Amino acid sequence: MDLSLRGSLSRRGFMQKSLGAMALAGLPAWYAQELIAAQQEQAAEKPPEGVKMGAIGIGSPQSRGRAIYNDARRQKAQYVAACDVDARHLKNALGMMEKDGFKGAKGYEDFRELLDRKDIDAVTIATPDHWHALVAIDALKKGKDVYCEKPLTLTIEEAYALEKVAKETGKVFQTGSQQRSDARFRLACELVRNGRIGKVQSIEARIGRNPQKTCKVAPVPEGLNWDLWLGPTPKVDYIPERCHYEFRWWYDYSGGKMTDWGAHHIDIAQWALGRDGSGPVKIEAEADAPPKDDHSYNCHPRFKVSYTYDDGVVLHAMSDGENGILFKGDKGDIFVSRGTIRASDENLLKEPLPSSATRLEVSNNHMGNFFECLKTRKAPICNVSVGASSVVVCLLGVAALRLGKTLHWDPKAKKFEEPEAQEMVSRPTRAPWKLEV
Repeated sequence: MDLSLRGSLSRRGFMQKSLGAMALAGLPAWYAQELIAAQQEQAAEKPPEGVKMGAIGIGSPQSRGRAIYNDARRQKAQYVAACDVDARHLKNALGMMEKDGFKGAKGYEDFRELLDRKDIDAVTIATPDHWHALVAIDALKKGKDVYCEKPLTLTIEEAYALEKVAKETGKVFQTGSQQRSDARFRLACELVRNGRIGKVQSIEARIGRNPQKTCKVAPVPEGLNWDLWLGPTPKVDYIPERCHYEFRWWYDYSGGKMTDWGAHHIDIAQWALGRDGSGPVKIEAEADAPPKDDHSYNCHPRFKVSYTYDDGVVLHAMSDGENGILFKGDKGDIFVSRGTIRASDENLLKEPLPSSATRLEVSNNHMGNFFECLKTRKAPICNVSVGASSVVVCLLGVAALRLGKTLHWDPKAKKFEEPEAQEMVSRPTRAPWKLEV
């Protein structure tokens, strides 16, 4: 067989297989063809060689820290260090790095010691949320590029402080809200932006319920530096469910589903509305009350937060419904999730966008986009300003839930009208930790 013909058949088979897979995911043929072309173009680009990385918050084998590490490793990162306050996780991580060929990678309990190393170019941060800002700011000030897991910060004050430092240092910063690098979400946003569903009336960001559980105090496990894990948050007794993955359901360390899944779906709603750098003007919340004792998860179990924008569009962040985002317009609806995209009328998806349409930045690999920007020094698709803008909207909802009242926000002045809400923009920190910009 002629080799050139065999190559053509191979490419044709790849195209057919890829188009079939994308059709199963709900992507229309015209968009799938665009996507394949973009993927082939990006595949020809090589990631930068020899980027020396440190992993801060490497976690257990099932953690986001490990997933981020593997994503960076596939981009040819050279890991030279790892940091974790749990000695068991750190030991396992160093063994993994050794197995992956990163011989001599050093382990640290204190992130500051890792960041003091002059040979580290960039870091991945996958600590609990209450540590994101302090670690990322220290990394930026010490000359590191940063990939930080979502949600970007625990407080509104931290979001703007981190954005300020990132801009001042000029370092590359990617927020780990990876749905901006998912073709389904990009398509949904482009269709909404270009009026395919008509005038947007409302959006439902369905982000799931917060779990409920009453927990017990236990001895601190050997090898876990509980005081350092708590860091800037109040000193409390060790409860296993406060730590590691379950920290998400305590307002001391997270915003519950509002920042866990909200950092993904609210971020996409902002993208679709063209509201990066802006936000709503009114926030209303209704929810089931959480337990008030110190030994129970305290994030609101069932909730609905309604954000009203200055043009009348209402975004509902809600615990009920199929996980995903539903865009409702006066000409139809579009639903998108990590598994599918579908519309009230299939023609809303099937009809290609015209050449004059507004198109959004294309990224089909979130970590790949970060590494590309390490080479070009351009801003990544979910740069610090995008991450800050989206987490602020999430945290506005957390404030409304916790105060149990309607709030009013000025996106330009970046402040609440209500004094009690304005007090929640920041939180006290436990010495010696403090937010420094």
